[in-house]
Amino acid sequence: MAKWTAFPFAGDYVFTAASVKKNWERLHLGDAEPLPKDAKVLQAWALFHNGEFQKAREMGLKVGGAGLTVANKAACIYATYLEQQEKVRLDLYMDVARRASAQAAEDPKNFNALYWQAYALSRYSQGISVAKALAQGLGSKVKKELEHVINIEPKHADAHIALGSFHAEVIDKVGSLIGGMTYGAKKDTGLRLFQEALKLNIQSAVGMIEYANAMLMLDGDKMMKEATRLYQQAAAANPIDAMERLDVEMARVELED
Repeated sequence: MAKWTAFPFAGDYVFTAASVKKNWERLHLGDAEPLPKDAKVLQAWALFHNGEFQKAREMGLKVGGAGLTVANKAACIYATYLEQQEKVRLDLYMDVARRASAQAAEDPKNFNALYWQAYALSRYSQGISVAKALAQGLGSKVKKELEHVINIEPKHADAHIALGSFHAEVIDKVGSLIGGMTYGAKKDTGLRLFQEALKLNIQSAVGMIEYANAMLMLDGDKMMKEATRLYQQAAAANPIDAMERLDVEMARVELED
């Protein structure tokens, strides 16, 4: 496999398996991942939180089991924020979707197997165009899986964010009437999901960013002031690890544009 683009703030985060374990609740407030018992899985998570996404993916795949979740998250976060080539990005998402699907089939209660499958398919859909993805039935699959994640683990803040984004993007692309009748997308539901996500994880920079994006998709320029406030709040957040740092940097870039 080709060498991945390096995390641009290498060295800013220096987690070990022990410090990951100590800070587990804060680090995984978004995805509600259970604390792993395997020391090697904790080490893979340390690589992830330090921004060594390719190494985290490789180690997660090698360890297997709960390590697959590390591999899936590392690949998705890398593809979303750092990979420059569209084809490589889409291939990474589909690779995660296939692997997470098999993981979920083996362990139906593994809500993060379902979540990363849905996340990967959602990002893939954005890459090929939401309209095309809806026509292929991917939208309904993503919605169903995210709803299932929240049903299994109601405190999964990131699933609330992703599902809120689904409602907003569908309405943005096909309108509220068709979006509601055909895909079950509703403005009020989408906005409520973001509000619930931020109650679960008040420090979520990505939650603030996606909430702001949804406001603009659903209500246009009249929500610009509130959306800007959320971006400013996200940009001022104090990231605990590499993934959160990428979210904060994205908010800062958006404010500069």
